[in-house]
Amino acid sequence: MKICVLGGDGYCGWATALYLSAKGHDVSIIDSYARRLWDHQLGVQTLTPIRNMPERLKAWHQLTGQHIDSFVGDITDYEFLASTLRSVEPEAIVHFAEQRSAPYSMIDREHAVFTQVNNVVGTLNLLFAMREFCPDSHLVKLGTMGEYGTPNIDIEEGYITIEHNGRKDVLPFPKQPGSFYHLSKVHDSHNIMFGCRIWGLRATDLNQGVVYGTVTDEIELDEALINRFDYDEIFGTVLNRFCIQAAVGHPLTVYGKGGQTRGYLDIRDTVRCIEIACLNPAAAGECRVFNQFTEQFSVLEIAQLVQTAAKKLGREVEIRHMPTPRVELEEHYYNAKHSKLIDLGLQPHFLSESLLDSLMNIALRYRDRVDSGVFMPQVNWRNARNERRPARAAVTPAELALAMDGRS
Repeated sequence: MKICVLGGDGYCGWATALYLSAKGHDVSIIDSYARRLWDHQLGVQTLTPIRNMPERLKAWHQLTGQHIDSFVGDITDYEFLASTLRSVEPEAIVHFAEQRSAPYSMIDREHAVFTQVNNVVGTLNLLFAMREFCPDSHLVKLGTMGEYGTPNIDIEEGYITIEHNGRKDVLPFPKQPGSFYHLSKVHDSHNIMFGCRIWGLRATDLNQGVVYGTVTDEIELDEALINRFDYDEIFGTVLNRFCIQAAVGHPLTVYGKGGQTRGYLDIRDTVRCIEIACLNPAAAGECRVFNQFTEQFSVLEIAQLVQTAAKKLGREVEIRHMPTPRVELEEHYYNAKHSKLIDLGLQPHFLSESLLDSLMNIALRYRDRVDSGVFMPQVNWRNARNERRPARAAVTPAELALAMDGRS
């Protein structure tokens, strides 16, 4: 298939582009390199030393003979996006090109506004471009399980059957997002559903859980292909942070009681889920929703798993509870359905099988690059303005050159 990966320089996007290319698909990447610039502006960096995009693509071509086209630009620029889709004529569009951090969106007004404008406008541009230039293409959009929040009922896959006053209907599952970022994803979901309904577009909304791991078969081929490993309080995941803290002997910092429960999946399952969605497209006019995760854990359970894994490597580490900077339930019911991708052929990897190889050993290998100053949270949900650098929608030529050079 001809597949265009929006946000192909990011964590999920890079792994997905390589996986699809290795499977023989004709892959193109669209990226503005903004993700690298955000690291630069925040004064943080990925644990792993990732190369710039030209080096990555050159290494991939030399190792495999496969060529991936790269288009540099921002999808909030409609003319750029439209001309690129006209050139590529994709059969499937994988959309990762959004600001994906809840803490980033909660820094202050500027970051909240930037997140919603960037994400919602980018997706709206994509829907209009698809309608005009590739109406038969299939949109595979990365959503988030965070759209649902933590309701006191089972979470269905996108839709729920409601019976009210003697009448019955199938409606979108209620949304209870926990940040301005998650709100932007809810707006995306509504816009995508609307585009499918009125224009006959086809879309799969993948409500993804927390992704972990740096290792895929493709990335293991060479150091030049290594993926991101974010652990800072803005873009890092709690699992990554715990692994890094264990690697340097720092207590594992659990927010509140640690009962906050979420879905998790291995990066190898992420890329397979994308391929499954591409190979089994939605029908014209259909906006389907898959809950994309394989296991559920609480934060405290994750801390205990990391503590046990660290002990196997001869490292003792304590678990320390601290006040949560977020506005969230520290204990709650959580049972989310996630059968549709399994039914289509997903064979999951599990955290117990990959915690040492894909996480702890990577953390130990690069522990000299760890900045322990980014462990503690500085962004508090209750504050209207936290002490962080301002968000900027525009990228200057000098910043673009910096991102292209990979020095984020």
